[in-house]
Amino acid sequence: MRKSALVIADLQNDFCPGGALQVREGDKIVPIVNRYIELFMAAGLQVYVTRDWHPTETIHFKEFGGKWPPHCIQSTKGAEFHPDMNVPEDSITITKGDSADKDGYSCFDGHDDRGRSFERVLKENGIDHLYIGGLATDYCVLQTALDALKTGFKVTVLLDAVKGVDADDSERAINEMIDSGAGTSTIDGVEPV
Repeated sequence: MRKSALVIADLQNDFCPGGALQVREGDKIVPIVNRYIELFMAAGLQVYVTRDWHPTETIHFKEFGGKWPPHCIQSTKGAEFHPDMNVPEDSITITKGDSADKDGYSCFDGHDDRGRSFERVLKENGIDHLYIGGLATDYCVLQTALDALKTGFKVTVLLDAVKGVDADDSERAINEMIDSGAGTSTIDGVEPV
């Protein structure tokens, strides 16, 4: 029997309007993300929330040879989850990007608070189908979905619960996920089991 889980990627202050690396209208997905959380909680299914958790010095940042301005630095306001997201008490936080020498785009680069890899956590919880939303479509959502598919998980991308950095890149990312085997849905079509 299939067992589903909800994954909300990086819905953090720095990726929302006013943040250090804002996704345009990134905060607009919060109400629909909350509806998904309610839906999965009501079905007794696990919710995973992932976060960028960068050290102050990392190859991810421009200053140290990377692509991005500093963002989601450990223990800062920018690294906190969006205040309007209703993070369930029994959700599992997956931390990624906390190494100085790795980018950490994919949730599969992350670990839980006991240091277990995301893949291990999923397998130990009997999860085989991931419903993925969050920020940003063209980076962390894309890489998480591709890694999940490569690792043998079924994937459904929640089109109404993602936002991307660039509209064209986001469209390409959605097409790449679909071409790689992901399904897509919106809130009205999701019946998690």
